[in-house]
Amino acid sequence: MLAGDMLGSYGSLAKFRSIERIIKVNDTTILGASGDIADFQYLKSLIEQRVINDECDDSGFGLKPKALHTWLTRIMYNRRSKFDPLWNTFLVAGLEDGEPYLGCVDKIGTTFRDNKIATGYGAHIALPLMREAIEKKPQMTKEEVRTLLMNCLRVLYFRDTRALNKHQIVTVTAEGVEIENNLKLETNWELAKFVSGYE
Repeated sequence: MLAGDMLGSYGSLAKFRSIERIIKVNDTTILGASGDIADFQYLKSLIEQRVINDECDDSGFGLKPKALHTWLTRIMYNRRSKFDPLWNTFLVAGLEDGEPYLGCVDKIGTTFRDNKIATGYGAHIALPLMREAIEKKPQMTKEEVRTLLMNCLRVLYFRDTRALNKHQIVTVTAEGVEIENNLKLETNWELAKFVSGYE
């Protein structure tokens, strides 16, 4: 399961408010991105063409999460070596032979796998929340994971002055990919009046 906001900023301007940062690659694989939107759109077009090529081959094999993760590592490292990096961090998630897969690759081609990953500001705020929840309950249901991610998004929204309260959550199961867009969190700003300088 991947979650993220739908804001595309132009500097400090919250210009684009419906950017889908998590996309469905196929029925077993999804891709999430943080960073530059134009670079993400460029890479998205490369992936879409690769998926079309796989379908044209008609071999019965699709792009699996591990293969996409490895391929992205090569793409990102190649662009970094040309001193023209794609300014993104990508998360690849999905099911590989019935097992969950989650991998990350950044703009210089550094790659790793884990059972919980956050990028950007979320790496500082959301990751500790996810670690604590997983330590308390290693085996969670789909709804418990969704609740955890929504709580992480809520905390990030309260902590980031340039965030948007509009999110998407994408889930991969054996049945396929489920996409939820334009989710809004319930927020409460009553405590703000106790902060000095709020008025």
